[in-house]
Amino acid sequence: MSTRFVGIDPATTTGLCILDIDGNPIVEADLRGKGEKEPGGLSIAQLVDLENQLIPILQPGDEIAVESAAFGTNSAVTAGMIHGGIRSIIHRKKLAFSNVNPTSTKKYVGVTGWIGEKGNKRRLKDDEKKAAVKAAVLDLFGYSHKSHNVVDAYVIARIARSIYLRRELLPAVDTQPYQIEVVRDILEGKAPK
Repeated sequence: MSTRFVGIDPATTTGLCILDIDGNPIVEADLRGKGEKEPGGLSIAQLVDLENQLIPILQPGDEIAVESAAFGTNSAVTAGMIHGGIRSIIHRKKLAFSNVNPTSTKKYVGVTGWIGEKGNKRRLKDDEKKAAVKAAVLDLFGYSHKSHNVVDAYVIARIARSIYLRRELLPAVDTQPYQIEVVRDILEGKAPK
């Protein structure tokens, strides 16, 4: 049984990235449930299909990190269904996971969510945030993917790997102060919920 590092970015299209012990991606996927669509959300058929795609992927020994739902999400019921389903799968497989706040995902790659100089800053909008994270991941790690969901899942998988390394008292690989702070806060229960 070898340790794999699983990052999951839950959404109607769920980003998944699994890294090997050396941090190389071995699975990169957008998972989307098939089935009849439901206006304004996700149908039970789509949810079950999404869960059925994820169940065989997770293995004993996986170090898993799951991004939590964004605060104030517009589709709270859909987000709750997806997040609850994923957590239920992990529990049924007798695995554990670390919860990663979306703010921590961005912080891990040095993205604050703001742009501009002091006194003239503005908050990044959704697509701008995604572009900033994608650029930061490419710059920091040399990693890119066409799907922003998979890029986020890659960052979350790196967080899972860093949590494992710290917990096992092994040398850190991601050593920027903000990366160390994200991992420390998750392990000490101080990370944003």
